[in-house]
Amino acid sequence: MLAPLAAFAGEEAEDAAALTRTITGLDDQVFDAYNRCDLETFTRYFSPTVEFYHDSGGATFDRDTVVSNTRKYICHKVRRERVPGTLKVYPIKNFGAIEEGEHRFCEVATGKCEGSAKFVMVWQHKDGQWQMTRVLSYGHRALTVAEKAALETTGQK
Repeated sequence: MLAPLAAFAGEEAEDAAALTRTITGLDDQVFDAYNRCDLETFTRYFSPTVEFYHDSGGATFDRDTVVSNTRKYICHKVRRERVPGTLKVYPIKNFGAIEEGEHRFCEVATGKCEGSAKFVMVWQHKDGQWQMTRVLSYGHRALTVAEKAALETTGQK
């Protein structure tokens, strides 16, 4: 009786690991485009009706505004880094996945990382394509002196 349950749990773990790899790869790709200001590529990762909630920047309700704000406030000014070990992925049955984690932001001009925040992204898998439908970026704060020192000792700024 327990063997089928154990096999099912093993399949779920494999599926969860595969989903985590997929979402991690998507996160890497979208933020590589973000960091390089490749807005053509960046745009493809968002649903046309994406909702983006930013605790200090407000809410936007479409892809064009997200891309426009990225062009205006981010391009060639800020680089995003995902904080290692913080990424978590949860499946959404018959829809896609929830991605959550923490990221920090570094000034392109100086290379110094000055702030961090938490994020949640809802990814939809539709017609073989993954796109974000909801984004939350919140809890923005300055890095502490200890966090900055830790980055410097690891060769990051």
